[in-house]
Amino acid sequence: MPPTPDAHRINRYIRAPQVRLIGADGSQVGIVPLDDALRRAQEAELDLVEIAPTAQPPVCRILNYGKFKYQQHKKESEAKRKQTVTTVKELRLGYRTDTGDTQRQIERAREFIADGDRVKITLRFRGREMAYQDLGRQKLLGVCEALKDVASIEGSPKMEGRMMGVILAPGVKKKSVPRPPKEAAPKAEVKEAVAPTPTPQP
Repeated sequence: MPPTPDAHRINRYIRAPQVRLIGADGSQVGIVPLDDALRRAQEAELDLVEIAPTAQPPVCRILNYGKFKYQQHKKESEAKRKQTVTTVKELRLGYRTDTGDTQRQIERAREFIADGDRVKITLRFRGREMAYQDLGRQKLLGVCEALKDVASIEGSPKMEGRMMGVILAPGVKKKSVPRPPKEAAPKAEVKEAVAPTPTPQP
């Protein structure tokens, strides 16, 4: 059965009259006729796989094609997993949002983080509330503190117009534990020689 368009040519499906051969052990055999390469692969009870078809001549390697395909698929799956884009969910608070509503937003943030999403917490200042940015920052940091067991903060709260925001990412950053100071080696006691008190002469 011929290989699919995205697959490698193997064995008799290789068209080049000669190939640059890599042995089963990774050694560079050199340029050999296709029939010679096929014979070597057959003797090793393996496949001849064209791994660089655009090279002149094409590069082929003797290997187990089934195992090779499995490893390729595993690498591609890992690459796709790393390219997965994390969604950023936004939750908004007001400068005067009460404790109950703030707690509800914290619980929603926990749900988003549990799903692997990043969460942006924003706090809006209205009118004269802009004069109390320090208190707003403390409020945002309080939310971050409540979520520190499931998320880590990405930078410090920043102002964007009348909005102050901070982003939380799933996972907790490990903090290096400071090593206890080494105990100083006990110093040898040095006793001062005390001169005998002279006995008064009669």
